[in-house]
Amino acid sequence: MRSIWRGAVSFGLVSIGVKLYSATEDKDIRFHQVHAADGGRVKYKRVCSIDGEEVEYSDIAKGYELPDGQVVILTDEDFDELPLSTRREIEVLEFVAQDEIDPIMFEKTYYLEPDGPAARPYVLLRDALENAGQVAITKIAIRQRESLAVLRVRDGVLVMHTMRWPDEIRRPDFGFLDEDISVRPQELKMAEALIGSMTGEFDPTQFTDDYREAMTALLEAKQSGGEVQQVPEVEDTGGAVVDLMSALRRSVERARGGADDDATADDATDNEAPAKRAPAKKAAPAKKAPAKKAAAEKPAAKKTTAAKSGAAKKTADKPPAKRARRSA
Repeated sequence: MRSIWRGAVSFGLVSIGVKLYSATEDKDIRFHQVHAADGGRVKYKRVCSIDGEEVEYSDIAKGYELPDGQVVILTDEDFDELPLSTRREIEVLEFVAQDEIDPIMFEKTYYLEPDGPAARPYVLLRDALENAGQVAITKIAIRQRESLAVLRVRDGVLVMHTMRWPDEIRRPDFGFLDEDISVRPQELKMAEALIGSMTGEFDPTQFTDDYREAMTALLEAKQSGGEVQQVPEVEDTGGAVVDLMSALRRSVERARGGADDDATADDATDNEAPAKRAPAKKAAPAKKAPAKKAAAEKPAAKKTTAAKSGAAKKTADKPPAKRARRSA
């Protein structure tokens, strides 16, 4: 177990260093919200209701709404400045009989372990409580919340039950309480006889969680029958919502198409790629241009003949050059 709180029990002039541990654990089968199509986890964003922007966790504060709709914003610094004397201290207020406390006030249960050299005063308080047959009423602050608590002994260990404040206990307000309902004596005797026939010593190990056992059997049956969803690993984007279906669709298309389709898909994502391909199709007929150019170069033979005659060489060179350009 890992301690969740560390402080001291203040018992008169004695201070007992202790560590606090959760005495209970939740055994419920927990489920995640997933996409029914592929089993992907459903994630949520922290979005401001005013500007619609996603809010970083470090920018989140606590707000108290006033009756007129205005909000008082409190930061971690505001909570740290509150004068809680029980922040690191379990202050013993008085000792009472345990049957004087209605169990409806109990909230959570914790174990107390002596911290370091505090074992001797710890045992002293434990034995004194057992011999007196009483419990200690204390106050403690856990997670920025101060609570009443009860210290008692169980199996040689000090156990603490945090309690609700009196104004947190609701009063029953049911109509039948104001009605005059009577039962016959014979009915009452029969009910008492039934209670007597079912009376025994409480043994919690005799009772089981039937729902949890049935759910466990259902999950095991689906697993053995192959009814499971293999969820691919998705890179963590720091809280951003991942479009899993689009990622899977692209993966399937690449796997089917191979390397050539991958290259085509990559080019298709480039905005300039279509503009570069279009001229390539129109440029194909231009391959015939060399044939025309060859035909256009036939006057060049006349050019060499004219060169032999040596008459008007520059005039003979220029016309074939112009024709070659027009032909090209």
